[in-house]
Amino acid sequence: MRGLIVTADDFGLHERVNAAVARAYRDGVLTCASLMVGASAAHDAVKIARKLPDLRVGLHIVLTDGAASLPRWSIPDLVDSRGNFAGSMFWNGMRFHFLQRVRRQLAIEIHAQFRAFAATGLELDHVNVHKHFHLHPTVLALILDIGPQFGMRAMRLPREMHGSFFLAPWVAWMRRRLDRAGIAYNDRVAGISATGRMDETALLALLADAPEGVLEIYSHPATEGPGPLTPSMRGYRHADELAALCSPRVARAIESTGAMHGGFADIFGHARTPEPVT
Repeated sequence: MRGLIVTADDFGLHERVNAAVARAYRDGVLTCASLMVGASAAHDAVKIARKLPDLRVGLHIVLTDGAASLPRWSIPDLVDSRGNFAGSMFWNGMRFHFLQRVRRQLAIEIHAQFRAFAATGLELDHVNVHKHFHLHPTVLALILDIGPQFGMRAMRLPREMHGSFFLAPWVAWMRRRLDRAGIAYNDRVAGISATGRMDETALLALLADAPEGVLEIYSHPATEGPGPLTPSMRGYRHADELAALCSPRVARAIESTGAMHGGFADIFGHARTPEPVT
């Protein structure tokens, strides 16, 4: 294994998430966090990140199951009366593809999220999308058009270590698009099939079976608290994931791989040279 990136998603979603990111970075193996710029605790997350200058922070674009950055009047076809993204991913994916007015609103929302990240003054380490919605051709095309204007040089490729056969063609297509654009990406990712359950046992098993190339492991740590952080996170074991990131056994397992351990910027340094596309 050439490189290992350990990321916490949903930075800014809640103060409990933010506290977990800080602890997992200071006392554990966390190297990256992906920021939800429109979430309620985003301002608190930015303050924490500024105190941890070596923590690599990226943009976690939210286009479903969360709050938009723009007011409802500017993107009325995307959000409900509370400013949250409405509708299922399948239905919205159809609308993104077929309805020009929806695509226009999608573009300005994605641009607004990049602009909001830039306004934090943090260096943009990477970009990924909530629920991996960047596998959608329209979403990815817009990100590849807008992101480089804000210094985007790396993205998460959701190619799981033991991924599904169904997603393989979409992942291969995305890889070709990233290569054409000269955007760096991980070779494999771990965290999709075990979402909410990335505990110590899961991390140790992943590291024992670590593939060649660059692996990104992501999870959703949070400190203890009452109830789920969101309805869709019911059943997530946030505290177990935080404990895993702070586990000495996990730290020793990472060290034993001999891989470079850091953020996308540390491992790639610059955008990957595009490969020939066949």
